[in-house]
Amino acid sequence: MKILVTGASGFLGGPVCRALTAAGHRVAGAVRREVTLPAGIEPRRVGDLGPDTDWRPALAGIDAVVHLAARAHVMDEDESDPLAVFRRVNRDGALSLASQAAECGARRLIFVSSIKVNGEATPAGRPFRADDPPAPKDPYGVAKAEAEAALRAVAGLEPTILRPPLVHGPGAKGNLLTLMKLLRRRLPLPLGAIDNRRSLVGAANLADAIRFCLESPATIGKTFLIRDGEDVSTPELIRRLGAALGVATPLLPVPAALLRLALGLAGRRAAAERLTGSLIVDDSPLRDLGWNPSVGLDDGLRAMAADFLGKS
Repeated sequence: MKILVTGASGFLGGPVCRALTAAGHRVAGAVRREVTLPAGIEPRRVGDLGPDTDWRPALAGIDAVVHLAARAHVMDEDESDPLAVFRRVNRDGALSLASQAAECGARRLIFVSSIKVNGEATPAGRPFRADDPPAPKDPYGVAKAEAEAALRAVAGLEPTILRPPLVHGPGAKGNLLTLMKLLRRRLPLPLGAIDNRRSLVGAANLADAIRFCLESPATIGKTFLIRDGEDVSTPELIRRLGAALGVATPLLPVPAALLRLALGLAGRRAAAERLTGSLIVDDSPLRDLGWNPSVGLDDGLRAMAADFLGKS
């Protein structure tokens, strides 16, 4: 199969390209500028992602598309209308790619969406499921939910949608990068009393799930949530990531309610919810089709930590 991977030079693009080539597929990587791609990946230049992007040259001879490229969730948003920007890139850009792919004969599409389509937290221990009504809470999640709906309506397309939770792995940015920097400083963190559960997925496992979905006709037209083989609390994640980094960080038993109050007063309510709340997913539909994660959480954290330490 000849596969076009968008976002091939990004955090997830490398693992996806390597997983597909290892499985015997021919892979082209859509890139905006001259970059170094994994060995054996054919670069295909495209413009910025949006509704007016001309994908047809990049789609020549392509059988399937893996769409990773997107405007990522932004922690410190500076756009005056972030929803409009997310819609232009993550919804309209994805729809334009999908429509052109169908016209060019590339019927299969794997769309990497986000668990934010389901929402931000799972109260009472009930995991999110793929068939739950969408309940996005921020512009990023709204645009991803609208993109999913638009892609399902493209004539001639055979989409599969994956909604990952927090993705860890070498080159991780955002919250995980911030956490690793904090852990290296060995400062006490007020997170020892948090009793929650969070699902995560390693980049290597997500890449392998994408490979599995491309090769499995039973996944066509379906949406799947995905996770590593276990869920962890915030304190447990910190301890295990600290072990991977070779540091021991003291965790102070500050009550979660007090932590939420303090962060809320500091304008960091969303951060408080991520630290103290639960977000778990039901990945059984994908496992029932025969996919299972091959990389354990600790191995994934060690790979991420080694990459971080190598760049520090």
